[in-house]
Order: sequence, then C-alpha cells, then structure tokens
Amino acid sequence: MAGCSVRRLSWEEEPFSKSRRAPGLSIIISLFLSTVPVLAQAPAINAGDSKGQSLQAQRPTEPDNRTTESTQSPISTQQKKKEQKDEPDSKGEQTKRMFWVVPNFGAVSANTQLPPLSARGKFALATEDSVDYSSFVWTGILAAQSFGLKSDPDLGQGLAGYGRYYWRTYVDGFSGTYFTEAIVPVITHQDPRYFTMGEGGFFRRLGFALSRTVVTRTDSSGTSFNWSEAGGNALEATLSNAYYPPQERGLSQTLRNWGAQMESAALNNIAKEFWPDIRRKILRRK
Repeated sequence: MAGCSVRRLSWEEEPFSKSRRAPGLSIIISLFLSTVPVLAQAPAINAGDSKGQSLQAQRPTEPDNRTTESTQSPISTQQKKKEQKDEPDSKGEQTKRMFWVVPNFGAVSANTQLPPLSARGKFALATEDSVDYSSFVWTGILAAQSFGLKSDPDLGQGLAGYGRYYWRTYVDGFSGTYFTEAIVPVITHQDPRYFTMGEGGFFRRLGFALSRTVVTRTDSSGTSFNWSEAGGNALEATLSNAYYPPQERGLSQTLRNWGAQMESAALNNIAKEFWPDIRRKILRRK
C-alpha cells in the first residue's frame, strides 16, 4: 500500500548469548525476551492494518469525488448552453397551422438550417397546401363573397351561379399554388418555403416579410429575385383568362389579378413572420 508501510522488527541476535549469569536463569530470560518482539509486533501489525484499511476506505472516495465533479460540471455547462441557445429559437418556432386551421406547412422556424427541397418535395408541398381541407373551406368563403357582391354577373345567381364562382375560385388557388410552390421553383431552383427571421424590431421584421415577395432563397442557400412568386402569380393570372367571362379578361384585368395575388402573398408572409409572437404572447402558447 503506497504511502503506508509496516516495518517488521527482527530479532536476529540471541540475547545474553554471552551472559555471565547462571545458565538456567539465562535460558529463562532468553525465552521471555524472545516473546517480547512477537507481542510487540502483533499490535503494530494490527494497527498498521487498521490504519491501512482506513486509508484504503478513504482514498477511493477522493478520485470518485473528483470524477463526479469533472463529469457533472461539463454536462451542466452544456445544458445551460443548450437552454440559452434554444431560448431564442423557441421565439420564432412555427407550427403546421395558424389558429389551428390555416395551413402553414411551408413556414420554417427561425435559426433553422434545412437541406434544399427536391423537385418531388416541392410538388408534395404544393399538393399538401392545395388539397388540405382548409383550402376548400377558404374557397367557399371567397366564392360566397364574390357571389354576394355579384362581381361576375354573367356567372348567374342561385346554387348554380354559386357553383360557377366556387370552381373558378378553387382553380385560381390550385393553379397559383402549383405555379409558385412547385413548377416555377423547380425550373428556377428556388426554395418556396418561408424562412422566419424571428429576431429584431417590428419594422425590421415587417420589412423582411415584405421583401420575401421579391427576394427568396435558392436551392444553393443563396438569394435571388423571387421568380417563383412573381412569375408564378403572373402565370396564374394569365391562365384565368381561359375560364373567366370576357369582361374579366385582357391585359389590364390580368395585371390587376397579378397585383392582388402579390398583395395576398405579402400579407401571408407577414402572418407567417409574426405568427410565433401571436401564439406565444397573445394565445399564451409555449
């Protein structure tokens, strides 16, 4: 045992081997004295063993304590760093739907790095947005508004007239979604998703949301003019000339339709940007 050794006493010399005393007394004294080292040695060994055992019982605890401290300290530090890192991310965390109904499938949480969407992924995103149950409900609301305002009198009134409004409104949304989220993004290699800023002042984030209608991320993580949004909405507005009444066709009407689609895209980006704040501060959701 390191640091603690027991020294054994030796009795190599024969006591009184040259003693001038009587032989009998010399033998008795010699026998008595020969037992003294053994008696004296036994307690020393016991004491050494008990001392050694106590040291052995104490010493392993020291490295264990040091090991525990050395292993716990980095873990706790990493947890604190992770909590500090995750806290700002949670402020810009998106959900699949806004207000539990409106689809929000293309919104990416703040400070999130994702691989680029494949062509199949872009078409899957457009399909998910187009055939979601909420799209049919929203189409019904828009068709009812146009029907009530008689925006296209040639479409008629009654249930049949409302049906004409409904399918045209649905084709507008369906074609616009596929043009802006799938077809044009695949051709231009652009990412149709909205990447949330999540940090900064209100006007800075507002400007960022508005700018995403003309600037977007590419598949190579760069930025470029948003051909997907601008060009896709232009194609949708042009296509609408094929199924709307004659008075709703022409260049001027196409430009008005394109402007309305771009305005809708801008409002949609604003809603996506501030949805995490609305959810956390107003709806009190974590």
